[in-house]
Amino acid sequence: MEAFGQFIPLILIFAIMYFLLIRPQQKRLKDHKAMVESLRRGDQVVTQGGLIGKVSKVKDGDEVEVELNEGVKVRVVKSTIAQVLNKTEPAEG
Repeated sequence: MEAFGQFIPLILIFAIMYFLLIRPQQKRLKDHKAMVESLRRGDQVVTQGGLIGKVSKVKDGDEVEVELNEGVKVRVVKSTIAQVLNKTEPAEG
């Protein structure tokens, strides 16, 4: 019984770490994955490098084409998109 009492603080520390660090990080990753999967043509996005542009083409795989200015298009890996500023409405039909 004495040995179990020594493990209680360790168990409490793990529980606190789980609820304060691990669980919120998993939620953030899940939200980011959902955001990246829902990218559509016309969405205004910010990349992790700080570039702001409009999605001109969603390619197969893990790439999107982002138009930074008229005639300036770059290929970006989907996972490097940090934020979606303006969401386009889905086409109804």
